[in-house]
Amino acid sequence: MNDTKTQISENTKMAELILSNPNLMLTLSRFGIELGFGDSLVKDVCKKADVNTAFFLLICNLYTDQNFIPSTDDINSVNINTLLSYLSQSHKYYVEERIPHIENHLNRIVEACPKKFGVTIERFFKEYKQEVINHFSYEEDTVFPYINALGDKSLKKSFSIDEFKCNHSNIEDKLNDLMNILIKYLPAEIFPKERIEISLDIVDLSSDLKCHTLVEERVLVPFVELLEKQCHENM
Repeated sequence: MNDTKTQISENTKMAELILSNPNLMLTLSRFGIELGFGDSLVKDVCKKADVNTAFFLLICNLYTDQNFIPSTDDINSVNINTLLSYLSQSHKYYVEERIPHIENHLNRIVEACPKKFGVTIERFFKEYKQEVINHFSYEEDTVFPYINALGDKSLKKSFSIDEFKCNHSNIEDKLNDLMNILIKYLPAEIFPKERIEISLDIVDLSSDLKCHTLVEERVLVPFVELLEKQCHENM
């Protein structure tokens, strides 16, 4: 565990937590937490926003220390509704905010590019965007209903979290290919400053998606495995 991680607690000032790792700002809206919390403690900000403090800290630990492995107690304390709501809000954020933001900048670059570069960038990003949408749709339409059924003990169809694990791809990986196109191959005179800005946006998105993947692999999967075990024991 690194030093930053050990300092995170419900009695940490929220502002100090965010300032120590600005990437955590990307998670706040998914919890319905707004900026402007002054010197309030994490537990007080969470209480005001009706957010489970333990789960919020669990997400913060994963975003702060990518070597962090939740304990069995961490997993046992997870609430189905809280977890699925957080993941759904994350999906909405990526599809409705971050990806369109990058796409708008890319469109300006595409319009100024020689056709051979513009067509390549446009096709690549459209395919990537559709891959992300398909990835999230699979989770929303197949995986999440299955988890809710487990929680309600009303499971009727054959599925297991192992199928999710086998099909779970890292959707941030292909962003590296887009970075290579922007950095290596476009003519130097094509929006050089904007290319730097959009490259930084892509880096931020890739990092955030990596953390999102960690939440699914280290929280969602073991949590569902626990539910499956309980379900099978009661059958």
